[in-house]
Amino acid sequence: MSEINIEPSWKEILNEAFLKPSFANLKSFLVQEKAQHKVIYPPGPQIFAAFNNTPFYKTKVVILGQDPYHGPKQAHGLCFSVNDGIPFPPSLKNIFKELQNDIPGFTIPPSGNLTKWTEQGVLLLNATLTVRAAEAGSHQKKGWEDFTDEVIRQLSKQREHLVFILWGSFAQSKSVFIDAGKHLILKSAHPSPLSAHNGFWENHHFSKANAYLVENGIEPVNWKL
Repeated sequence: MSEINIEPSWKEILNEAFLKPSFANLKSFLVQEKAQHKVIYPPGPQIFAAFNNTPFYKTKVVILGQDPYHGPKQAHGLCFSVNDGIPFPPSLKNIFKELQNDIPGFTIPPSGNLTKWTEQGVLLLNATLTVRAAEAGSHQKKGWEDFTDEVIRQLSKQREHLVFILWGSFAQSKSVFIDAGKHLILKSAHPSPLSAHNGFWENHHFSKANAYLVENGIEPVNWKL
């Protein structure tokens, strides 16, 4: 973490965030975790994968997650996404089911790797970018949230006609940083099996996102993987 390996447009936009005391404290925490031989996910080079895959000025849709997956080889820096060859976690299974319902011709893909979305301008952002192996939420409230809240603020402030997809109460709490007059905010229950029945099913967020993009002269996302 001594050198921040992040795509240049983001490095410029987030320069002040990197200089904040909360980020210095976060770096110290992560160094300490590694010194104590804690396994951290995702691997170091993938911590900023969401940013490296989707430059600031190419972002058109933001999907917000909370925490990286904490199982072996699952997390690779993109919320809800898993590496090739890894079984789909329950929330991702439900995301694919909703896509099948919402997007004509969508078929469940062989891999849960969502990199193709990020290459089209879908920022798959977790609020916390690291986690200790097998300990969900273990890196929350260590400084990541200050950083990712600033990401949302800057996107809202400096861009127009973005789509923010907020599933579940945690993601929805971030709507305070988004100018609803400039952007589309889509909210529903979380795709987790514990809550999907409360309004995730048939939310049509993927087709609604594309309709909004097209209305504003922006290339829609090909959600098929």
